[in-house]
Amino acid sequence: MTLIAHTGVGSPDFANEKVFQRNKLPPRSYHIPQTVISLNGTWRFHYAASPSLAPAWDDITGQDDSSWQPVTVPGHWQLQGYGRPQYTNIVFPFPVCPPYAPTDNPTGSYTRKFSIPQSWSSESQFRLRFEGVDSAFHLFVNGAEVGYSQGSRNPAEFDVTSLLNRTEENELLVRVYQWSDGSYIEDQDQWWLSGIYRDVYLLAFPQKARIDDFFVQTDFDELYKDANISVNLELTLQEDCEVGLTLQTPDKSSNLVADRIALASYESQLKNEYSIQAPLKWTAETPALYLLELKLFVKGNCIQQIHHRVGFRKVEIKKGLLTVNGIPLLLSGVNRHEHHPKFGRAVPVDFLRQDLLLMKRHNINAIRCSHYPSQPALYRLCDELGLWVLDEADLECHGFSEAAAGQRDPASFTSDSRDWEGAYIDRMAQLVQRDKNFPCVIIWSLGNEAFYGRNHKAMYEYTKKVDTSRPVHYEGDSKASTADMFSYMYPSVSKLISLAKEEGVAPNGSYEKPIILCEYGHAMGNGPGLLEDYQAAFRDHERLQGGFIWEWANHGLLKTSTEAGGKQIYAYGGDFGDIPNDGTFVMDGLCYSNHTPTPGLVELKKVIAPIRAWVDAESNMITVENRYNFRGLDGCAAHFKVEAFHDSAEQLFSGDLQIPDVNPGSTGMIPLPQGVLSYQSYSNTECWLTVSFALKNSCSWADAGHEIAWFQHQLNSQTLLLSRTLQRANTTKLNFTTTRQYLTISGADFTLTFDKIHGLIHSWLSRGAPLLHTPESPQALVHLGFWRPPTDNDLAWQTKEWKRWGLDNLTTQLRSFNVEHASSGDIYVKTVTYISPPILAWGFYVETTYCVRNSGTVLMMAHIKPEGSAPRNLPRAGWDLQLPKTVDHAVWFGLGPGESYYDKQSAQKVGIHRASIDELHTPYEVPQENGNRMELRWVKILDERGIGFKATLTGSRSPERFHFAVSKYSAAELERAAHGPELTEGDAIYLRLDAEVSGLGTGACGPGIKDQDLVKCGEMEFELVLEPLSE
Repeated sequence: MTLIAHTGVGSPDFANEKVFQRNKLPPRSYHIPQTVISLNGTWRFHYAASPSLAPAWDDITGQDDSSWQPVTVPGHWQLQGYGRPQYTNIVFPFPVCPPYAPTDNPTGSYTRKFSIPQSWSSESQFRLRFEGVDSAFHLFVNGAEVGYSQGSRNPAEFDVTSLLNRTEENELLVRVYQWSDGSYIEDQDQWWLSGIYRDVYLLAFPQKARIDDFFVQTDFDELYKDANISVNLELTLQEDCEVGLTLQTPDKSSNLVADRIALASYESQLKNEYSIQAPLKWTAETPALYLLELKLFVKGNCIQQIHHRVGFRKVEIKKGLLTVNGIPLLLSGVNRHEHHPKFGRAVPVDFLRQDLLLMKRHNINAIRCSHYPSQPALYRLCDELGLWVLDEADLECHGFSEAAAGQRDPASFTSDSRDWEGAYIDRMAQLVQRDKNFPCVIIWSLGNEAFYGRNHKAMYEYTKKVDTSRPVHYEGDSKASTADMFSYMYPSVSKLISLAKEEGVAPNGSYEKPIILCEYGHAMGNGPGLLEDYQAAFRDHERLQGGFIWEWANHGLLKTSTEAGGKQIYAYGGDFGDIPNDGTFVMDGLCYSNHTPTPGLVELKKVIAPIRAWVDAESNMITVENRYNFRGLDGCAAHFKVEAFHDSAEQLFSGDLQIPDVNPGSTGMIPLPQGVLSYQSYSNTECWLTVSFALKNSCSWADAGHEIAWFQHQLNSQTLLLSRTLQRANTTKLNFTTTRQYLTISGADFTLTFDKIHGLIHSWLSRGAPLLHTPESPQALVHLGFWRPPTDNDLAWQTKEWKRWGLDNLTTQLRSFNVEHASSGDIYVKTVTYISPPILAWGFYVETTYCVRNSGTVLMMAHIKPEGSAPRNLPRAGWDLQLPKTVDHAVWFGLGPGESYYDKQSAQKVGIHRASIDELHTPYEVPQENGNRMELRWVKILDERGIGFKATLTGSRSPERFHFAVSKYSAAELERAAHGPELTEGDAIYLRLDAEVSGLGTGACGPGIKDQDLVKCGEMEFELVLEPLSE
C-alpha cells in the first residue's frame, strides 16, 4: 500500500489536515424547510480502487453503462457488493503517517438527476445538504465543482443556486473517498464503512430575506418556577421584513407568546427574551414540549416558516453536582453506536425509534452518542420520549497509542498539533451548531479516546463562546483541568468509590465537579456482571452520578456463511477477510445484533429500576423508595400476590396496593395487606410475597400495565424437606449382579449400572425408560465436572489461567471401588478417584459414596480435596450428566425464568419455572457459557411424557442451594463454534448440576470476577439426590 504524497499546497484535499471543507455553508441548527426534495433512493455508482481511477465529470455520460451500477442511498457500498467491511477497535487499518491517505484508497462515484419543482419560487436559494458521508467527498453539479467536505458523521450543506437549471434536469456527481486525513480522527471502535449513508436533500430557502439560523435558550429564576426564553436569530436581509414569533403550550390550547418584530434590511441579528410564568419543565421523566413557530414576512407575505419544539430546562453544575432545574441527576445510560444488521450506520428511523422505546421500557434514561453525532431524528425522538443525551463530537484517534509504540506521545500526532486545530474546532462546531436547540442534549463531549492536547482546549473554548448553558465532558482530560466533570472508563467499584472521596476533593470535603462513568459494565457476551455493585455505589455516593453502559447493541452484520451450512450469521471482525481486525470485540452490547434484548438488558432494567421497595420486618410495612429525580409515583399502580412453593406453585392471595404519592428521592410506607402475615407460619413450604409496580396509564413509550419494577420477600423461613419418594417406600429387596466390568443394582422398577473400571455410573433405567444417554461406545455419563465453556469475559484473562492448570482436560484414575449392604436394605457404592490433568502434579482426591435405595432414588455424596500445587479458583464444581435426546424440558424451583449467576441475578424471581431445552439455551451470537440457573431447591428434567428425574441438594455440609444448566450442545462445541448457527447438536442432552459456578465480571474490558464470586479450589463436600419420575 503506497501513500499519496503530501506537498503542502499541492496535496489533495483528502490528504491535507488544513483542508476539511471547501465552499460549505457555515454549520447551523438543524431544521428542514417545507420546500424540500429528498434525494434518497437509487443512484448510479462507480467503484474505483483509487481516486486516480475514478471517473471525471466528462466520463459520466460517455462511459459504458456497465461500469455504473445502481446502489441505494442512504447506504454503505461495502454492504452493497463493493469492497468489504472491516472492524478494528483501536488500530488503524492503514499505514499511520498523518495526514497522508493511502494510494489504494477505494473511491465511490455517485450520480443522479433531479428537477426543481415549478411551484418553488424563482427567488430561491438552493442548497444541497448531505447529513453524513464517509469519509470525505467532492461535489459536482452540472459539470461544475461545488466543494469538498470531510467529517463522516457531520452534515455538509452547499449553496448551488447559480449552478442549477430551473427548466431542465440537473445532475449530481459525488466522489466519495474511503480514506482521508479525517480517518485518523475517526477511529471509533466500529465497522469501517463508506459512502453516502445518511439523508440527502435539495432545500429551497428565500433568496433575498431568510432566517439562516436560530438559537433558543431557556432559563429559570432562583426557585426554578418562572422562566425566560431567549430567541436569537441570524438573518440574511436584502429588504425590510417582519418576524412573527409564537410559543404554543404543550396541549396546544393557547399561545404564551405572540410577537411580531419589524427588521430593516441592514439588520442581520435579532435577539428577544420573553418571561413565562411557571412553565411545565422538560426532563427525561416529564418531557413537556412547547411549539415555537417563527415566520418571516416580506410585504405582508409569509416567505419562511420554522417550527421547533422547546423544552424549558436549565442545566448547571451546582455544589459539585450535575443538575437540571436545580435537581441532581442520576444517569442510567447506555453508549449507542449507530448500527443496523443489514444497513450498517444507515439506520432507518423506525428502527431507531424501536431502539429508544426499548431503552425507555428498560428504565434507561440517558444516551451517550458514541462517538459522534447521531442522525438528527434521534434528538427529536429523545425530546419526545424523554432521554438525557450526552452529545459527542466526531473525534477519536485511539490508534495512535498502538502506532507510537511507546516512542512518541500519542497526543502529538493530532490532538496536540497546531496543524490540526482547525479540524478539531470544526468538528466541535458541527456538533454544537447542529444540535444546540434540542432540549434533550444536556452535555457536550469533546470526543473519545483522543488523548488530551491543546486542540481539546480550543474545542472547549469554542463551545463556551457559543453555548454557556451546557457543561462539557471529555474523559481524556482525566484531571478535569478543562472539562466540567470528571469522567472515567471501567474502574473497579472500589476504585470508583476512592475516586469519589479523593479526586478533586478539598481538605474540607467539598468538590466542584461531579463524576460520571462514560463507559462501564462492558456488556460483551454473557454479562455484564457487577451491575448491582456499581448501582449501590451510585446510591451511596451522591457525587457518583451514574454513567453509560458499554454498549447498547452488538454490531453483527448479516452474512451468509458456508461454515454454518448456508445459514445467515451475524458477522464480526475477520468474517469478511478483513485484516487487521479485532474479532468479536464488536459484539459487546446489551442487545443482540437484531436489537432484541439479551439477558444483560433484562438485568440492567431491574438494577436501575426507579422504584425500590422492601418489607420492613419491625413495622410489617412495605417501604417504597422513589428513585425518580422529578416525578412522583402517582402514575404507577401496584399489585401483589402471595405464593406457596413446594412440589408445585399455589397462589394463595393477591390484590392491589394503594401507593402513597412519594416525592422524588423520598420513601413512603404501604401497610402489608391484611392476612399476608398469616402465611409466616406455613411449614414445609416457602411462601413469597411479590409486588409489581406498573404504569397506571399508557404513555408515549409503553402501554398501561407495563412493569417498571418489582420486588420479592420471603414471608416464612421454612426450608423444604425432602419429598416422600426419598423415603423407603416399600420393603422390596434390592438385587445386584456383578461382572468384571459392571455392577448392576435393580429394584422393582429400576436398574442402575456402575462401570467398575472407572468407578462411575454407566446406565440408569426407570420402568424400562433410560434416564441417561445410551451411547454406542462406553462413556462417563455421570461424573464430576469443573470446567465450563469460556465466556467472553473469561477469555480476557481467566480462561488462560484455568487452562494453564489443565482444568479443561481433566482425567480420572480409579483408586478403589467397594460395595456395602446396609441393614436398611440400601446398597452403598464407594469409590476413591483421583481427578487430574496431564503433565501437572496436582489433582483432586475424591471420595464418592452412592447410596441406592429400593425406591430407585440415588444419593451421590462427594468429598473433594485438592492435592499438590492447585489453582486458586475453578470455573465451577458439580456433576456432569449426559441424558437421552428425548429430554424435552425442565421444571425447577429457584431463580428464573432467565439465566442467573452470582453477579447477574437481580432480574430473576424466586418461583417454580418451566422451560424447554431450547429455551434454556441463551443464543449468544458468539457461543459461550450460558443458561445457568441458580438458587435451586430442586429441578426436574423430563421428556414429553413426564419421564425423567428430580435432583435435590441435601447434606449438612452441602451448599444451601445449587445450580443447573442444560443444553443440546457440549461444552467443547460451545467453545469451538464461532457463531451461533455453526453449533452442532451432540448425540446427548448435556446437564450440569453444580454446587458452585463462578460469576461473570466484565473482564473483557473492565474488572474481572469478584473474589467472592469465584469458586475457590479448596476442600468441599456436597450431596445430590436423584429421584426417578414417571408419568
